[in-house]
Amino acid sequence: MIAIVDGGSTKCDWVILNENGSTVLKTETTGFNPNIIRPELIVPEISKNKQLVAVKNSMEKVFFYGSGCGIAENCAVVEQGLQHFFTHAEITVKEDLTAAAYAAYNGKPAIICILGTGSNSCYFDGHTIRKELPSLGFLIGDEGSGSAIGKHLLRRYFMKKLPEDLHHSFTETYHLTIEEALKNMYHNPRANAYLAAFNTFVVEHKTHPYFQNMVFDEMKNFLEYHVLPYEEASRSEINFIGSIAFFYEDIVRAAAAELNLNVGMMVQKPIESLVQYHKRYLLDF
Repeated sequence: MIAIVDGGSTKCDWVILNENGSTVLKTETTGFNPNIIRPELIVPEISKNKQLVAVKNSMEKVFFYGSGCGIAENCAVVEQGLQHFFTHAEITVKEDLTAAAYAAYNGKPAIICILGTGSNSCYFDGHTIRKELPSLGFLIGDEGSGSAIGKHLLRRYFMKKLPEDLHHSFTETYHLTIEEALKNMYHNPRANAYLAAFNTFVVEHKTHPYFQNMVFDEMKNFLEYHVLPYEEASRSEINFIGSIAFFYEDIVRAAAAELNLNVGMMVQKPIESLVQYHKRYLLDF
């Protein structure tokens, strides 16, 4: 059996194929971003999934693409954890940007962007992935991401910058204290996912002019930091992967249009396209 995994900071999507390339099962686990999760927790977290436990000894190959796996040291951490669980399998670990490039490839070169819990970008010509700039993480980077928008929302709520109707609605929805928020931001190992979770509120009130402007400014910020540095930006299609891009698609397209950029596809969950890329280019069935 072969596992193909799209791993974000919040969750991982798993597809298991048999030797004929047919799908045996689809499942989810928590995310394994090595910048966030402690290495010793990887195996216990996978072990919570009874479906994966049932097939682990039959696994021959695992292709894992994860956020936080852009450096060799982090890849090694995840690879070691997966190897301890799938003891008979050949493990391949690459960053989530590679998965995004594969999933968003439609036969022609394009700039590929991730907008999920975090954010990133690259240029993919079908063979080679090129990054112009590093991903700086949610503390000082991740422009346009769920965690960035969550930070905007909490900052404006506690500093009383939200319009009265949004402030009241947020209060009634979360009953959130500054003490609770700070505890989760400083002592929660998944602080980025905690912040990103507040996008539920923003999406529910997405048509409100205040949030329209807030999200537009953040998407423009992402494009200026992560897209415009590419020399191909003005002449290439720009494809997006991730839930944040999907839920704010109209705002992303509006921000791109203001910068004369051409947005192509928006893919909420890239796992199916990622599986098809493997079947077409990387696996022999």
